Amino acid sequence: MAALRIAFEAPDTPGSSSPSGRKPIDFAHLAAQTMGDKALEIEVLQLFARQARKVMKDITEGEVNGRAQAAHQLKGAALAVGAVDVAAAAGAIEQRPADPALPDVLAASVLEAELFILKLCR
Repeated sequence: MAALRIAFEAPDTPGSSSPSGRKPIDFAHLAAQTMGDKALEIEVLQLFARQARKVMKDITEGEVNGRAQAAHQLKGAALAVGAVDVAAAAGAIEQRPADPALPDVLAASVLEAELFILKLCR
């Protein structure tokens, strides 16, 4: 269990926060969702990362009509784990699914969250 705690502390290094200055994952929110169970936090974050990757494919390869639904699904998953930037970018696509610039913004926030999660899980 000690190694898990150390891994959770590793992303506190410079460069591990988003351009907004926030970390890609809100740990206070995540801890509340998982009742502070660190193993469960890791499991939930890994599931989120896999789901985000799948939904990103649906958004980038899907029809405009399906993008809003896929973005809504990703926004909900992101909010559940405290991935606020991913949720905001997905919410923008949900509102404007035909905007061609928004998938790139979402992809960047998903990648940032995934890299952050990978640091936690090593």
